[in-house]
Amino acid sequence: MNKILSIGLLLFLIGNVSVFAQAKTDAVLKTKDTLKSVDIDPLTPAKAAFYSAILPGLGQAYNKKYWKIPLVYGAMGTSLYFYIDNKKKYNEYRDAYKSRLAGNPDPNYNYLSDSQLIQAQEFYQRNYSLSGFFVIGFYVLNIIDANVDAALIQFNVNQNLSLKPEISPDSVTLKSNLGLTINYRF
Repeated sequence: MNKILSIGLLLFLIGNVSVFAQAKTDAVLKTKDTLKSVDIDPLTPAKAAFYSAILPGLGQAYNKKYWKIPLVYGAMGTSLYFYIDNKKKYNEYRDAYKSRLAGNPDPNYNYLSDSQLIQAQEFYQRNYSLSGFFVIGFYVLNIIDANVDAALIQFNVNQNLSLKPEISPDSVTLKSNLGLTINYRF
């Protein structure tokens, strides 16, 4: 009885294995295209720059580089804050100096001499001018970044071209030489 059961179990397992091992023979083999044609839109960088010019950060969103948007608004917002704050302080010192010349000295600024009021005006005037240039500079940098990033998205980057740092020992001086190797595989 045990022999019959073990022979039956063996035939059952062999039969199931052979059934699962059979493959579909009428399958059609398809070749894989490793060189896919990528459509390049020459207007993509111009669109990204235009979007960033309309609303700062919109070009970065168009390029799907969402992590850059807080950087754009942080840089422009900080510069704009310093522009407004320095402009307000410049106007305060200017008004205090003008009221002192008119004969109505401001009690908040009695501890400052005329030359100190003039120096404070010049200091804050210079700072609000620089802050204004920074606001404009970050705005332009935002547009340039969106344009360049959109152009580089279309650039073909693959593993055939690589740039690696290399440290090799010098046999004469026994010091390490640092260099870069450029490899291109065909």
